[in-house]
Amino acid sequence: MIVMGVNSKMNIKRLLEEIDKEVYNCHKCSNLVEKFPNSSTVFLGKNNDIVLIGEAPANNGWRKSHKLWKDINGKVLPSGVILQKLFDIIDKDIFETTFIESVKCYPVERKNLKICSNNCKSIMFKQLEILNPKLIITLGEFPTRNILDFKFKKFSEVVGNIYEVNGYKVLPIYHPSPISPKSYKGNLPIFEKLKNHMKGI
Repeated sequence: MIVMGVNSKMNIKRLLEEIDKEVYNCHKCSNLVEKFPNSSTVFLGKNNDIVLIGEAPANNGWRKSHKLWKDINGKVLPSGVILQKLFDIIDKDIFETTFIESVKCYPVERKNLKICSNNCKSIMFKQLEILNPKLIITLGEFPTRNILDFKFKKFSEVVGNIYEVNGYKVLPIYHPSPISPKSYKGNLPIFEKLKNHMKGI
C-alpha cells in the first residue's frame, strides 16, 4: 500500500497528471461531451484511504466553480450538504476526501452516460491504481456499474453491500442528490453500519 508521505504524495500527483493528459487527449466522446475545464480530474484529499467516485462533473458544480461540492458562488451544493451529513456519521469530511468522476468530461445529454462510462473505464481504473484506496464509495448507479465486475438488474440489489473488485473494497450508495428520495434516508443505515467497520480505514 502507498504511504502518503511528502515524496509519495508528490509522486501520486505527478502520476495523476499523466493520466489527466490522457483525458485531455482523448476523443472517444468528442461529439457527446464538453471537456472538463479544470487542471485536474482528481480532487486529492488528506489521504486516499477513502475514494469517492461520482457519476460525471456536475453542470453547476466542480465543472464551473473549480471547487468540489461548491457552486460558482462558493455555496455548498445540495448533494454535498447531504453527503456531509452522512460523512458526519463516520467522522469524515467530504472536503478532505479524495474524489474522482466515473465520466471525466461533461455529457451534454444524460442518455450518453452509459457510453461515456464505458469509454472512461480504463482511465478510472488507472487513477484507482495510483490512489490505492482502502475503500471506494460509488455514488449512484453509473459509477457502480462501471466498477463492479458483475452485472446486476436493479441498483437496489447491490447498494449498501461491500464487494471485492481487483483487490479494492467497493461500497455502492444511493446518489446524494436531493432529487433522489433515498439520498439521505436510504443511505443512513448504510453509513450507520459502515461506522462499525471504519477501524483500519
